[in-house]
Amino acid sequence: MTSPLLIIAAGGTGGHMFPAQALAEVMLARGWRVKLSTDARGARYTGGFPHTVEIQQISSATFARGGLAAKALVPFRIFGGVVGAIMGMMRDKPTVVVGFGGYPSIPALTAAWILRKPRMIHEQNGVLGRVNTLFAKRVDAVACGTWPTALPEGVEGYHVGNPVRASVLERAGAGYIAPGDYPMELLVMGGSQGARILSEVVPPAIANLPMQMLRNIRVSHQARDEDGERVSKFYAENGINADVQPFFHDVPRRMSEAQLVISRAGASSVADLSIIGRPSILIPYAAATGDHQTANARGLVDAGAAILVPEHMANPDSLSAQIEMVLSNPDGALQMARAALSVGKPDAAEELAQMVEALANKGTQT
Repeated sequence: MTSPLLIIAAGGTGGHMFPAQALAEVMLARGWRVKLSTDARGARYTGGFPHTVEIQQISSATFARGGLAAKALVPFRIFGGVVGAIMGMMRDKPTVVVGFGGYPSIPALTAAWILRKPRMIHEQNGVLGRVNTLFAKRVDAVACGTWPTALPEGVEGYHVGNPVRASVLERAGAGYIAPGDYPMELLVMGGSQGARILSEVVPPAIANLPMQMLRNIRVSHQARDEDGERVSKFYAENGINADVQPFFHDVPRRMSEAQLVISRAGASSVADLSIIGRPSILIPYAAATGDHQTANARGLVDAGAAILVPEHMANPDSLSAQIEMVLSNPDGALQMARAALSVGKPDAAEELAQMVEALANKGTQT
């Protein structure tokens, strides 16, 4: 008998792809076959997926990018992707289809809706993304990573948390070394898109720290390609030991070794912080749809695990004061680390997998 097939549809950012990877890992362990439907952008984040996951690049597009000519082609590209997804599903006969948001998930979810396949979505943020809003009333279940999540009227959500990858779970609750007069690590992350503001305000904020503190600090800073050289040069000129890269493939290790994390409040970053358990300064992306990053940060902030700095208030002086406050207070930093763990949902991927299997069982009974 052939193993059941799960098709995962996910968009082209780490925020969508990392929880998709986490679900894939669990479903494979449960004996399922897994296929990922994404686009060329999403394919860049598939390096960590288990090798047995078949990666299918589909045609999709968004009105949010490109000029008029590109926007005019969007409906045709999406239509082509939907047709391809329908043909693929008629051939592969998936048991369940799960969408994680992002425009590349449109073709597979549309095909599943047309073919009446059991289907569900997982929303990572506290506010539904555009694509998940479109499908919220067209799926059998809506799983939520952040709670509460603002949902359309009449739609019921299930709080499962945000699934984290096995590499994060391996460091769940890793021992925290409180800051002191010895080498300390700072991790600066702008999400998989990078963040210009973090590259502009964090390096001078760190350089403003007292010299007796600064001499102990080593920085891991994720910066966009176009900012990397400038950021590296600034750290070097100020005698700060820094590793600047456009993307860290070992975030779980770096986070577990950090005394403090300075980050955007993307859903995956917030989930990782709550599973590994680290103090953080969160600077939500102000232009995020529905200000969802502020909603994402709320759990950690309310628990006393994170300091929230609105983007318009993020400047080198204020940020330097916040960093110094955490690093000069070992007891407080340790309390923040413990508070982060208190809001973590390490079983999120398993809970989501149970929802998938419940949908599959329901599908076989109809």
